[in-house]
Amino acid sequence: MKVLYRLKEKVEYSDRQLKGPSVPGQDVHLAPIAVHGAQPPLSLTSSMVQAAPAPKPAFSVPQPHSPPCPAVTDIKPCLSSSPSPFKMKAAAGLQERRGSNVSLVLDMSALGSVEPLNCGVATPRERAAQEYLQSAGRTLSRQQLQDVTLNTQALHAEFAEIPMNFVDPKDLDIPSHGTKNRYKTILPNPHSRVFLKSKNSCDPLSSYINANYIRGYLGDEKAYIATQGPMINTVNDFWQMAWQEDSPIIVMITKLKEKNEKCVLYWPEKRGIYGKVEVLVNSVRECDHYTVRTLTLKQGGQSRKVHHYWYTSWPDHKTPDSAGPLLQLMTDVEETIEASASHGPVIVHCSAGIGRTGCFIATTIGCRQLRLEGVVDVLSIICHLRADRGGMIQTGEQYEFVHHALSLYESRLSADAGQ
Repeated sequence: MKVLYRLKEKVEYSDRQLKGPSVPGQDVHLAPIAVHGAQPPLSLTSSMVQAAPAPKPAFSVPQPHSPPCPAVTDIKPCLSSSPSPFKMKAAAGLQERRGSNVSLVLDMSALGSVEPLNCGVATPRERAAQEYLQSAGRTLSRQQLQDVTLNTQALHAEFAEIPMNFVDPKDLDIPSHGTKNRYKTILPNPHSRVFLKSKNSCDPLSSYINANYIRGYLGDEKAYIATQGPMINTVNDFWQMAWQEDSPIIVMITKLKEKNEKCVLYWPEKRGIYGKVEVLVNSVRECDHYTVRTLTLKQGGQSRKVHHYWYTSWPDHKTPDSAGPLLQLMTDVEETIEASASHGPVIVHCSAGIGRTGCFIATTIGCRQLRLEGVVDVLSIICHLRADRGGMIQTGEQYEFVHHALSLYESRLSADAGQ
């Protein structure tokens, strides 16, 4: 049958040559990008893939019989000795900080590999992306973490290996979904996206929100929701999601405006009604780097308490000079989670919902792994985040910052243990 099919293709192709010029192919070839002497990346096709659920718990500690990872000075992933086809520019800018959608698209094109996981028939390249995100990792001891944090060049090279896993707009069969996306190129991965409960089943747009469930430590399902900063026409959707998911905490890591609008003011000064959800502000607590609001959400005769953390110390166009404030925010959030009666996902957002959002979630998971296991696997954490929402941790600079935050946290753990 394959022979007959190929023969038919040749005949059809010959007919097209007789009738006129052939239509250009759909393959897209990227210009070679050299990353620390690595081989240029492979050409990308327009077909995109999505991640299948991981066959084993995320972020697990290797068993005693597992082969040891290489020394920290050789920072190649514990996956394969062959060069990765997922190279990208080592110094790409923060997409969510470029302002307009047009500049964001241009930045995204410089990132190299942008294929998502989990759709249709996978090509060898797409299967390699799936395998990488599901199995790549490098468990670091506390001393190895301190050592590798000093090797900036190696960290950026390692980051360049990770598939971005962005979504092809064609994979979202939702008419007019673009009206609810802050950035046209940052879309929710279909397999893990949040669906809003809607009475109108004939209108898929009413159930759409640009948000994904994110697995937590040891693959804990729906530990977080990563989402974009609410827009003027998605504020009601945002509060509907917070109520529907019974989320006890909202973490906001962006100013409302940084040269351009990053997020709208979506909470009231004292009281506001957003769709079917009433939001009351009970108290406001000012900290050095963030503001905490205690909210009461009401709907249908029920009420719930929600804590809103607004972190404003992340500077525009770069990462913070110190990881201390972020660790303080993380500690405050963790203590609130432990005291909360709700076990719903923590909602985290910045502007696009992938850069700073990814840094906060990755740091939180990594700190928990350090605290409970005495080791950390940052590469594996980022891979699992990207399998759930494409582009999480956008740049090598952010990847480096997460390592610095974890290194600082490890130093504090060691100091506490020595007392």
